[in-house]
Amino acid sequence: MPTIVQIQTPSPSIEVLLHPELLNALNLAILLFSLFFNLLTVNMAVRAVNTCFLFRSSSPPLRFSSSSSSSCRRNLRCCCFCCCSSSPAFVPPPPLSSNYGARLQRRSVYTLFDSVMEELRAMRKRRNNRISAASNMGLLNEELVEDRLVSRSLQKGLLLEFKKDSDRMLLAVAQRPDGKKNWMVSDQNGATSSIKPQQVTYIVPGIDNFDQADIADFIKKVQDNMDPSLLEFAWVELLEKNKSVTVEELAKIIFGSAEPLESYSTHLLLSRDEIYFTVLETKGSRSIYGPRPSEQVEDLIRSKLAKEAAEKELQEFLKLLVSAKSMASQDKPPKFSWMDDEKIRRRIEYLEAYAVDSYQNDEHRKTAGMILKAMGLAKTASSAANLLVDIGYFPVHVNLELLKSGTPTEHSEEIISVGQALLSDSSDPDENIRKDLTDLKVYAIDVDEADELDDALSATKLQDGRIKVWIHVADATRYVQPGSIVDREAMRRGTSVFLPTATYPMFPEKLAMEGMSLRQGDLCNAVTVSVVLHNDGSIAECSVVNSVIKPTYMLTYESASELLHLNLQEESELRILSEAANLRLNWRRQQGAVETATLEARIKVSNPDDPEPSIKLYVENQADPAMRLVSEMMILCGEAIATFGSQNEIPLPYRGQPQSDINVSEFAHLPEGPVRSFALVKVMRAAEIDFRKPARHGILGIPGYVQFTSPIRRYLDLLAHYQVKAFLRGEPPPFTSGKLEGIAAVVNERFKTVRKLSNNSLRYWMLEYLRREPRERRYRALVLRFLKDRIAALLLVEVGLQASTWVSVGTQVGDEILVKVEESHPRDDIICLKEVIKQ
Repeated sequence: MPTIVQIQTPSPSIEVLLHPELLNALNLAILLFSLFFNLLTVNMAVRAVNTCFLFRSSSPPLRFSSSSSSSCRRNLRCCCFCCCSSSPAFVPPPPLSSNYGARLQRRSVYTLFDSVMEELRAMRKRRNNRISAASNMGLLNEELVEDRLVSRSLQKGLLLEFKKDSDRMLLAVAQRPDGKKNWMVSDQNGATSSIKPQQVTYIVPGIDNFDQADIADFIKKVQDNMDPSLLEFAWVELLEKNKSVTVEELAKIIFGSAEPLESYSTHLLLSRDEIYFTVLETKGSRSIYGPRPSEQVEDLIRSKLAKEAAEKELQEFLKLLVSAKSMASQDKPPKFSWMDDEKIRRRIEYLEAYAVDSYQNDEHRKTAGMILKAMGLAKTASSAANLLVDIGYFPVHVNLELLKSGTPTEHSEEIISVGQALLSDSSDPDENIRKDLTDLKVYAIDVDEADELDDALSATKLQDGRIKVWIHVADATRYVQPGSIVDREAMRRGTSVFLPTATYPMFPEKLAMEGMSLRQGDLCNAVTVSVVLHNDGSIAECSVVNSVIKPTYMLTYESASELLHLNLQEESELRILSEAANLRLNWRRQQGAVETATLEARIKVSNPDDPEPSIKLYVENQADPAMRLVSEMMILCGEAIATFGSQNEIPLPYRGQPQSDINVSEFAHLPEGPVRSFALVKVMRAAEIDFRKPARHGILGIPGYVQFTSPIRRYLDLLAHYQVKAFLRGEPPPFTSGKLEGIAAVVNERFKTVRKLSNNSLRYWMLEYLRREPRERRYRALVLRFLKDRIAALLLVEVGLQASTWVSVGTQVGDEILVKVEESHPRDDIICLKEVIKQ
């Protein structure tokens, strides 16, 4: 029903008929406009377009209800509408007389009100757009969003919350402006700082002059109000009403009051809530919140419960870790006990992966990092390793490099089973072409703990005075063929791994030790390389045959050197071998060979899982007669195979090392031995491999070289055996040069990994050895070179370890000094030496 409003004017009054839709629009805003009274006549009436406005002339004056303000009355008398917080309540005029319609003369005036109507429609459209965000959630409120998000400007004495850093929110009292925008505030900790407006997260309402000293008491009272269950009740009510709220409006719902204490308590509840409410809109430090849909709340509750269960499991796991750490070494739970429970096992595996940088995904990394943080440890690989050591899961001396490298330490049941079957097979594909060499005295010389014996030596003097040497190499191909499952596993490993604590063979242990290896007093299949030397040490003739031998002696380097020193008549063959080695060395030197003999350390650790295992250190001089003998015979064998392969056009891994740029005379001023060898090695170029023809090996001083003497422990040696053995049978080689090259590329990468592992493991145990030695012990050290100023690289003669330290002024390269060990930390690869000045 339209409402008629009478407006008093100097001319006869105008009646305005307002449609209900227009009254609703005027609740938002009343546009000021002029009626231009001089243009209106007594009987003029104006109807708005689409019946929204209807102005009628009438004599009764405009009457307001008692609730209308005097200002509104004055403004209307001035022909303007005023903006009020709510629509004016109008008292309708007396009922119209029956002849009212006849007296009323209507006349449309579009030009006067077109702009007014257009503006009203635009206002309505803007209002709808401003609340569209809330409309999407069905949260349409009576007031404008802008009205509810009016922020209070900063001023002295306000109590506010601000973001100190990414993890901390602090309460503070505003003190004074600091520049154009910043403010100085005094926080709950008593600190004064300058903050930016965007750091303010909430201004506590209803406080104008708060005392900083009262913040602590205010916080305590707030904590007493923190009951998250209050949000759930408010969520139910607001979801039913489809309403959004400000912090203060919600405070009235859950506390019945929007006083400072209740308002800030509500703000904290909302800021910590992750389930019931979401922020619809934010402006400065003010936000409007809306209840989440019930389906979403259910999902969030389930997620929260799962998270709480996981947190409970984590806390129980942390208790286990703390308990295990506090136990004595002998009482710590064994490794297998951590594997019984699936959830515990999984977390232990995450920590283990973190310790060796091998976690499978980011979630595993985060879980391990969270455990370390909860234990008060840095999120580093070493912290994870130390924690696993402390709980007894890792032994004290765990080889992290071994775990990182992914080196297999065991053979699968399938490989072991196949290896056992091969041992049981007595057939020999080369039986008819094997040469019986069991009449030769055969010497196998190796380190005392060698498990895989794959080469041995024999020698005699021919009637013309020349020396004939036989190098017998274990015939691994008697048991394994190219492409077989055992061969593929050997190729995957690439090499046997020799560590101070254990040996991990390339082949299954039983097959390697009992089948392939040379054994004293047993008939053994071998591939024998025989060489006749000229008197100058060069090769006169060579041949390769399948053979059967019966090793006579298994000697260590120490025992072989002792026999050579004794010069026993009954061991004349050993003396001939030594003579042949000397001939070869002299000949190679004449061909430009570079001497690189040095000191080499070897360590054997018994019971490595014990906190204090037994360590045996051996330092071997490569210039030792027995070591020199074996080394020269291995080089001779390599040259002979390269010659044999070249003569018969066999694709092999021919090794070369061009060294034309090395002038040995430039190093003559350095003492012969480790010091000179060290300097020469620094300028050497890497070896190269050609798979078609031999290439000169400048360092060894020979025209070609093929590694052939370790088929049980090196896969490239086994490849050479496959090729040579096929030729001896009259068959084509199993691999072309291109195929050999592809296999070698993969195997060499694996070999580099194992070499790094072996070197790092050896160094760890050398440092552990030095850590245990008495502090007062003194060590001889050779100065190898100067690194910077007076910092010199040293070689500890009794240990075979390279390290560095400051040396006194006047010390030269090649000098021998005394040092002592100040500190040694194997896990961190740290050793600190100090020169002992001779008195």
